[in-house]
Amino acid sequence: MSAASRKLRYAMVGGGRDAFIGAVHRKAAALDGQIELVAAALSSNPDKARASGRDLFLAEDRNHGCWQDLLADELKRPPEERIDFVSIVTPNHLHYPVAQAFVDAGFNVVCDKPLVHTPEQAQALVNAVARQNTVFGVTYNYTGYPMVRQMREMVRSGVIGAVRKVIVEYHQGWLATAVEASGNKQALWRTDPAQSGLAGALGDIGSHAENLLASVTGLEVEAICADLGTLGVGRTLDDDVNLLLRLRGGVRAVLVASQICVGCENDLRLRVFGSTGTLDWRQEQPSQLWHLPLGESARLLTRGSVGLCAAATQATRLPTGHPEGFIEAFANIYLGVAEDIRARLDGSQATTADYPRVEDGARGVYFINKVLQSSHSQDKWTLCD
Repeated sequence: MSAASRKLRYAMVGGGRDAFIGAVHRKAAALDGQIELVAAALSSNPDKARASGRDLFLAEDRNHGCWQDLLADELKRPPEERIDFVSIVTPNHLHYPVAQAFVDAGFNVVCDKPLVHTPEQAQALVNAVARQNTVFGVTYNYTGYPMVRQMREMVRSGVIGAVRKVIVEYHQGWLATAVEASGNKQALWRTDPAQSGLAGALGDIGSHAENLLASVTGLEVEAICADLGTLGVGRTLDDDVNLLLRLRGGVRAVLVASQICVGCENDLRLRVFGSTGTLDWRQEQPSQLWHLPLGESARLLTRGSVGLCAAATQATRLPTGHPEGFIEAFANIYLGVAEDIRARLDGSQATTADYPRVEDGARGVYFINKVLQSSHSQDKWTLCD
């Protein structure tokens, strides 16, 4: 059966009972009817993993207690029965071993961010994907919003002239108090260096901010001046990030990411200032993009309206005025991955598959490493050579 005549099959590692992001991934993957969950190892606790799989009505022979059993079982199956890709939604410390094992075995992968803990792990994954010629998507889901893709097109086509300055801000308030001390599962692993890595808010939401900046502008970071703060009592990882960035071509940028801002929910905002105009997008009003041309009145562009670019139009499901949001943006990443996988299964090449690749995830890891280096240094600027 060709890939064009069936749904793509996927397995999930992590994301069982009480997990936030796993459910989001499953809903997003299922949204367009292109992909179905057929196998899983949904927790590091075998009993919880199997119970979580039964919650989702998985077949018992594909409902596993650990990811190693999942991989071994898939390799035993004939190719026509195997999964088309695996989705990794575990805490950060498991991203690398799981992803590396599945790529080495020839499977396509979707992995949550940040990709891995170290630059060495990131490069190993990049090399493995190139060697195996597999699809590898990283779920920087904010790039799936139609108006982010519209913003990208307008910046890169010169609508606002030469880019001069970029400001990206990501403010949350959910760690303003020590919620990890009360047993909050999401806070516990995000504030634990053994699971989260050496970056706290920097890795959790700062990685999104960096990816949004890079995806929209296409500009590389050349130097960093970082000030990371740990403001929550008893924490060892940063919960407040303030960066000055120098981008390629003399462009200046500011990146702020904080999880201790009382009253903020998921306040992600990107502004790109050019020589002939400015673009302004906010995640909490994702269907709107403000265009402020030099010497003219501000213009409000809305998702689904006439005149948007092809990438924004293709990422839109509903007519203008009908809200679309977070899960739909996630779903657009999965659609891009699915398009690429289908094309490869049918021996062709996907020309419009729009999703963040393993190289984007690796760049994010290198960025985090340089930010940490800058923050620990007494020098004003740390060169990204």
